Amino acid sequence: MHAHFLIGGFTPQSLLRHTLETELDQHAYQIHTDTVIDALFEWVWQNRHRIDCLVLEFSSDILPMLEQLKRQDVLLPVLLVDLAGSETSHFDGDCDDPACSAQVSPSCQTLAASYHEKVICIAASDLRQLDNYIQQAINQFLTLPYFQPPAEDIAPPSAEHPQFALSLQQQRLANKLRERLGYVGVFYKRDPSNFVRHLEPEQRTELFNKLRKDYRLLVLNYFKDDDQLNEKIDNLVNTAFFADVSVSKIVEVHMELMETFAKQLKLEGRSEEILLDYRLTLIDVVAHLCEMYRRSIPREPYKG
Repeated sequence: MHAHFLIGGFTPQSLLRHTLETELDQHAYQIHTDTVIDALFEWVWQNRHRIDCLVLEFSSDILPMLEQLKRQDVLLPVLLVDLAGSETSHFDGDCDDPACSAQVSPSCQTLAASYHEKVICIAASDLRQLDNYIQQAINQFLTLPYFQPPAEDIAPPSAEHPQFALSLQQQRLANKLRERLGYVGVFYKRDPSNFVRHLEPEQRTELFNKLRKDYRLLVLNYFKDDDQLNEKIDNLVNTAFFADVSVSKIVEVHMELMETFAKQLKLEGRSEEILLDYRLTLIDVVAHLCEMYRRSIPREPYKG
């Protein structure tokens, strides 16, 4: 099964919304649109670790959202659609810059650059190639350079560092692109500098504390009617996978948490048997993580 790309759209006018719904392959894309920017921002924030591209109708309304995302070190692929731009767009096959195929206003390009340098602007007449431009926006994002710390600051980035977050986002999108191209299995190319064994003690402690916090939140919500449960599992597993955390460490985190819960139940005079149910949580997380590791190994060609 090919990867689904999660697209968020700001569509105050019907043209862009209609194009998103009719021109994109529903088997390849999952689309969410909002006509109110505040509602879209709330959705973007909740899904910031899952979104593959934002397709936004250009207007001054989107500036506060992009500024807020940038302040929070949330960088995403973005395609800006300048519906008020020129309708006489043409494609120049010799141009390497995707934005040069569209006659867009300078203000659109200025706003794009204020978020990050790989945002793409297109005109209304380019909507007929919307799928191609979304893929170009993602590919451009993958070339976005990391923030380079000063030479004397040689400590690897922590899980909360902008460089680490950008690296994870870019690797996740690269994996989806490979899967969409129909590779047999997905070869996840990870950055060894982010592996836990290469982190300084302070960074390792911070990473493990994050895993414990996220796992505890997952356990507490596992048997509830939580629409974001799968997202919580994916986020935890992605953090563990890209940091090369062992399965045994996840089991250790689980056992530590169960021991803490057992002590609390004992103080309250309640049975500890309820904790046995949370073995399902551990199995779920370990299964996801093992599958990630399995698919990270390039398959050998079959020799009959």
